[in-house]
Amino acid sequence: QVQLVESGGGLVQAGGSLRLSCAASGRTFSSNAMAWFRQAPGKEREFVSGITWSGGSTTLADSVEGRFTISRDNAKNTVYLQMNSLKPEDTAVYYCAAASAWTGYVPRRRSLYGYWGQGTQVTVSS
Repeated sequence: QVQLVESGGGLVQAGGSLRLSCAASGRTFSSNAMAWFRQAPGKEREFVSGITWSGGSTTLADSVEGRFTISRDNAKNTVYLQMNSLKPEDTAVYYCAAASAWTGYVPRRRSLYGYWGQGTQVTVSS
């Protein structure tokens, strides 16, 4: 059974930092791109950041460019999202996702991700 388990969410003041982790089990995703999405109340789930299997290519949404960093440790089957300079508009449930197949790049479309975690809440107070 494939599982993606997120952790590291919580409540933080604006300007603060959080580090999210996503641990994969049940199979290895070392050949697939992995990504973080987020969903705020009443809004569509949106792409935040992604990383290729080798870690050689990363992609960030414009809204988090310069503040968030994604990384992965294939030996640990874990992906991280370091979030700095958090803003109230970053408040959302953050989901980890693994691409359904190898792509060689970081997809931004949700439909290309076949494996999802249960999500972790990030709340940024002003």
